[in-house]
Amino acid sequence: MDVNSPLFDRIRIKPRAEEPSSAEGPGCEHPGCTQPGIHRAPKGRGQEGKYWRFCMDHVRAYNASYNYFKGMSEDAVAAYQKDSIIGHRPTWSMGANAAARARAAGAAGKSRGARSAKRDWSYHDPFDVLRREGVGETKRAPEPPRPRRPGPVRDALDTLGLDENADAAAIKAAYKGLVKRFHPDAHGGDRAYEDRLRDIIRAHDTLKAAGLC
Repeated sequence: MDVNSPLFDRIRIKPRAEEPSSAEGPGCEHPGCTQPGIHRAPKGRGQEGKYWRFCMDHVRAYNASYNYFKGMSEDAVAAYQKDSIIGHRPTWSMGANAAARARAAGAAGKSRGARSAKRDWSYHDPFDVLRREGVGETKRAPEPPRPRRPGPVRDALDTLGLDENADAAAIKAAYKGLVKRFHPDAHGGDRAYEDRLRDIIRAHDTLKAAGLC
């Protein structure tokens, strides 16, 4: 098609009919008023989100006499104002949430069930693989720490070559062995070990006085 054809110059497009303008908007809803209702006014309690359309004069008059709490008792107004602080959302007291209590109870039940299953679980371990890894074994409670002995007692035990856990039999055996070893008769009457023997006897006396032997 040749767009330069003179036929295109004869084509005329009929203009569209002008549509009525609605720029003025809705009319005022006050009875008998013909002014544009370009101002919104709330319809009141129970009709939240709905509005009247008024002109400037009538919206001012409406707002001056508007009372959202009209018809409500004082207690109802006070309750509404209290709820408005939290946005009229439901609340629960601390620890009184039924759903939370149910979840906590369910978790506790699962935990008890898991512990019970762990106790009742039996297994066949012919190669002792699980036992070497400590599976299924219960850990023994650590022994309570023993009270430390007084300083003189510790020194006496150290002189006899013993630790703090030595019992009466160990103390007697160590004492007899050291006396026999360092007595002058064991060295042909040589008194070179008298000081050592004296310390051993003194240590034994200290332990005897403490009731350990």
